[in-house]
Amino acid sequence: MSTQTIEQMAKDAREAGRLLGTLPGEARAAAIRAMGAALAAKKADIMTANAADVADAQAAGLAGPLVQRLKLSEKTFTYMSDRLAEVAELPDPLGVVTRGHVRPTGLRVQRVSVPLGVIGIIYESRPNVTTDAAGACMKSGNAVILRGGSEALRTNVLIANAMAGAAASAGAPEKAIQIVRTPDREAVGELLRQEDYIDVIIPRGGKSLIQRIAAESRIPVIKHYDGICHQYVAADADLDMAAAVVVNSKCEKVEVCNALETLLVDAMAAERALPAIADALRAQGVELRGCPRARTVVDMLPATEEDWSTEYLAPILSVKVVDGIEEAIAHITTYGSAHTDGIITGSLALADRFVAGVDSASVMVNASTRLSGGGDYGQGAVVGISTDRLHARGPVGPEELTTYKWVAYGAGHLRK
Repeated sequence: MSTQTIEQMAKDAREAGRLLGTLPGEARAAAIRAMGAALAAKKADIMTANAADVADAQAAGLAGPLVQRLKLSEKTFTYMSDRLAEVAELPDPLGVVTRGHVRPTGLRVQRVSVPLGVIGIIYESRPNVTTDAAGACMKSGNAVILRGGSEALRTNVLIANAMAGAAASAGAPEKAIQIVRTPDREAVGELLRQEDYIDVIIPRGGKSLIQRIAAESRIPVIKHYDGICHQYVAADADLDMAAAVVVNSKCEKVEVCNALETLLVDAMAAERALPAIADALRAQGVELRGCPRARTVVDMLPATEEDWSTEYLAPILSVKVVDGIEEAIAHITTYGSAHTDGIITGSLALADRFVAGVDSASVMVNASTRLSGGGDYGQGAVVGISTDRLHARGPVGPEELTTYKWVAYGAGHLRK
């Protein structure tokens, strides 16, 4: 795919975004419903293409977590369809008056939500990103250019083609959803140079991909690097709840960014809670690496300094015994990635102290870290999770893909 082709895609997206942002909310919702119907109609072809992509990835020696992310199961396909259906029915994020007042002069001033414009999504492995990104962007009136990984090219092109055609048939601009159809890495570099037409880049994938995009992009980037997520089991934690939440946080899906990577156990709860939690984790095949104090309670491998700052994306969990909530907060502040961190406690005061002290995009109280996604937060489809502070933080859904403009209504008002 040539430089000229990427530039033309960006130009087409700019025009499509301009038109898409003027469509009524119900028209954009109808386009998303049509996209979901097209996905269902193409299911057999998509699953066949995905099986071929998975086979090629395995033959090429792609890492296990990436193969798992690439693979489309019945559950994943249903999830993709459900997310499109959910985002279609969300309130329209555009045209919302977020501030408004009337000046003493009678001038009416409003701040109104509008699309960002054109969004470039660069991602690895997961075909569900294709549907999530297209759905969230359509809902928020943004044109999108998708660039998935070469390992998922067959799958992503089929999905994108089905959705783009359906959206256009439902009245959306023809180029509102586009996908880069080459595995050539230079296409990514060229996309990052389209600052005249693309308003924001959102990468999803491994740390090296995100670091490259952040370093090379001429366009603002919304991102997160690592998901080094923690659960702190407080001294008063309910044992059954603690075991259930920790196991779900770690084991529901180990290869994702909001999976648990470090367990912190209060010293006052270690003897009581750690053996049962360890047994529950080991029953799920999780390898434990602990600090010296944790190893006096439960037999496990020794943790190194490197373990505290490692995103395993695998059935491995580091374990540390801490002296109270302040040490837990200090550990998270030192080693965490500001993604998702949680506390398990029966004390509202402890929960409030943890929430105030932990500066992460999502803070969970008596809940699994795996819930820190757009679907579980009621945002429908999301395009990723941000640990930045500008422009969005946490799950990035349709509302986070808007900005605003000021509108003033006068009656011949003049500056005096």
